[in-house]
Amino acid sequence: MGNSNLYKGSLTTIILKLLNENDKMYGYEITQKVKELTKGELKITEGALYPSLHKLEADGLLDVEVMKVDNRLRKYYKLTPDGTKETAVKLADLETYIKTMQALVTPKLRFD
Repeated sequence: MGNSNLYKGSLTTIILKLLNENDKMYGYEITQKVKELTKGELKITEGALYPSLHKLEADGLLDVEVMKVDNRLRKYYKLTPDGTKETAVKLADLETYIKTMQALVTPKLRFD
């Protein structure tokens, strides 16, 4: 994706949507899933992801579960009930935004 600034405002929505679909995920897994789903067009950096995850946790939208995997501690993020509600709100907002942008950039055919 040429301009990564376009997705920055949607990062929270992307995280919430993925966690809603996958129950719980760890940070690297989130970055790889986004890369996979977008066929490499969208790459989320750790520098963008982790501050967003920490803010969502502080806002009460995520729970964190620490598990030992291959002798390492791994943080798994999971939606809280409030996080599930916020996911629905964010997705509705994004859908409205996309429709608005399509109306602005899609030419209308006029037959005068």
